[in-house]
Amino acid sequence: MTKSRLFALLALLLITFTNSIAQVQSSSEMEVHLELLNPSSEINNGAAKVSIEGGLAPYQYKWSNTNTPLIAAESVGLIEGMEHSVIISDASGNTVSKAFTIPAKSITEIFNSKVQPAVDVLGAVLFWDAFATLGIYDPVVYTSHKNIPLPPRDASIDREYQVKKWLVSEGSQVKIGEEIALLESNRNIELSIYAPAEGTLEHVTKEGAVISRMPETGSFNAPLLAIINFQTPQPLLHPNGDIKTNTIPFIVVWLILGSIFFTLRLKFVNIRGFRHSLDLARGKYDDPDAPGTITHFQAMTTAVSATVGLGNIAGVAVAISLGGAGATFWMFLAGFFGMSLKFAECTLGVKYRFIDDEGRIFGGPMNYLRYGLEKRNLKRLGKFLAILFAVLGVGASFGGGNMLQSNQAFKIVSEQIPFLQGQGFWFGIGFALLVGAVIIGGIKSIAKVTAKVVPVMAILYVLGCLVVIGYHIEYLGGAFLAIVDGAFSAQALKGGFIGVLIIGLQRAAFSSEAGVGSAAIAHSASKTNNPIADGFTSLVEPFIDTMLVCTMTALVLIFTGMHITSSGLGGVELTADAFGSVVSWFPSVLAVAVFLFAFSTMVSWSYYGMRSWTFLFGRSKKVELVYKIMYLGFVVLGASVSLGAVLSFADMMILAMSFPNIIGLYIMAPEINADMKIYWQKLKDGKLYINPKFIKAED
Repeated sequence: MTKSRLFALLALLLITFTNSIAQVQSSSEMEVHLELLNPSSEINNGAAKVSIEGGLAPYQYKWSNTNTPLIAAESVGLIEGMEHSVIISDASGNTVSKAFTIPAKSITEIFNSKVQPAVDVLGAVLFWDAFATLGIYDPVVYTSHKNIPLPPRDASIDREYQVKKWLVSEGSQVKIGEEIALLESNRNIELSIYAPAEGTLEHVTKEGAVISRMPETGSFNAPLLAIINFQTPQPLLHPNGDIKTNTIPFIVVWLILGSIFFTLRLKFVNIRGFRHSLDLARGKYDDPDAPGTITHFQAMTTAVSATVGLGNIAGVAVAISLGGAGATFWMFLAGFFGMSLKFAECTLGVKYRFIDDEGRIFGGPMNYLRYGLEKRNLKRLGKFLAILFAVLGVGASFGGGNMLQSNQAFKIVSEQIPFLQGQGFWFGIGFALLVGAVIIGGIKSIAKVTAKVVPVMAILYVLGCLVVIGYHIEYLGGAFLAIVDGAFSAQALKGGFIGVLIIGLQRAAFSSEAGVGSAAIAHSASKTNNPIADGFTSLVEPFIDTMLVCTMTALVLIFTGMHITSSGLGGVELTADAFGSVVSWFPSVLAVAVFLFAFSTMVSWSYYGMRSWTFLFGRSKKVELVYKIMYLGFVVLGASVSLGAVLSFADMMILAMSFPNIIGLYIMAPEINADMKIYWQKLKDGKLYINPKFIKAED
């Protein structure tokens, strides 16, 4: 008996001693080691890996990269040459902070890291949220529950699963990462479902029932497996634990307010003048003896070719995947108001143009900012705004209008033609020769090409969209209900009402370029005696670009359910997946459309950039030739290398062009309104020139 008691006492002492050692070891300071990786010369593919000695597991890693989860010991997709950070904490509450920089090796990596701070500064200005800064609204996104659908389609090839067993009963409290259900596909593939949040579990799909990734006919809601309800609304978090916030970017407010102002100031010219706009576009009022070099239709197609591009496909896909179906409504509405802003700038673009002795035309915002404001005794302001616009215009033409297009076109085409992969330089050479064959001939050559390419690419793309929509025509009612419901009562999971509103408005503002002033440069070359006529012609442009092409892209995503069911894909891939869900070879058609979009955008932006260049450096043909050679060089550069920060900065310049442009438009609004009234009266009195062939047709 004594021996048994002695043995028990020794065992107790041993356990106590062991626990004491474990506690001492667990409370010891953590030693954190960082392994920095730069796997290749490609930009933005740096990685950092953490290894830990000491501390008490489990560990948590809070990376400065918002896309890296808290449980991940490795962060990837980091910018080389830029400072990053990670905060490691253990179960005892001990924390260690580490700041690190992945060494940039290649020239492109070094260049990218040097430009990134400029992108951050410009982005801070363009996307500054004045409303949140002033405390007008709470930018934090809250939600009262967490939906649990099937995992994204790229996680499994099966679309339908049966709920084999619920592992947690309804009404129970669950923790993050807890296994809650076991599913089985018709091919006997099992799939475990884990709780993405902490709260009360509510079963939506019952045990034994089948759940699909595709929405039910007519309802257009993504089928849910379950819902986790929170006791109090919780802020949504990024993977790294940072709180998600909505922003109302200043640049979006600037563009939308300008659009609404001119719609009201010009008494809804976008509605009243739309029919006349179509008459002008089809050539009814084309005077062959009028000053200028291109027809109203050619001016319109040149402007449309510059705006209908990758943003209408990739940009809309991202907007819809972030904002849901409701973003489509606000996108459409913003396009409607943007028509009036285009009217204002294109009118002035023609009115203040200059035609030299050789018939070459120089016009656009640079001219009406410089000379229009000078008429109002604002010479210094006008000169400053004109130079600022021209500088931004040159930068935007090289980046957003050129390198971004060739870069993305190469990626998309090389996916469909595998032997092109890794041959970006030669693709760029071929693309540059194609672009050069058009732009060397000047605006006449550009207008002739865009007049043929734009209708073809628009019809090709819209027909493809209609085929997809027609294939899913049974979803028609549900799709439009989803758009309206999502626009006005969007769930916080998709960013809340403010988030959906801003995503839609932002995509439309970025897509149509209404207010940017670029279209005014194209229209300045139009053959007309009435500058206001080009204002009317331009009304069609946001209608085609945003209200038609962008909306069609959105509808394809909504009708196929890809905006809900294919999270994880982005941009063009998301749209291609939607097309491919109907006809397997449709992504190839999409690649052709994207190539044409990129080509036409580059051709038009070459003219915009050249006119900005000649405003700064003179109007001689040698100056123009220098610009064209440089422009073609950037085509090759864009397709050959990755220049993330450079492209982002240059793309932002397009938006920045709206600052000087809209300031000038506001000041000159009374002049635009007065000219419009005179033109309306001429139209009513039958004093406008009508092309004889239309008179014969009407007779």
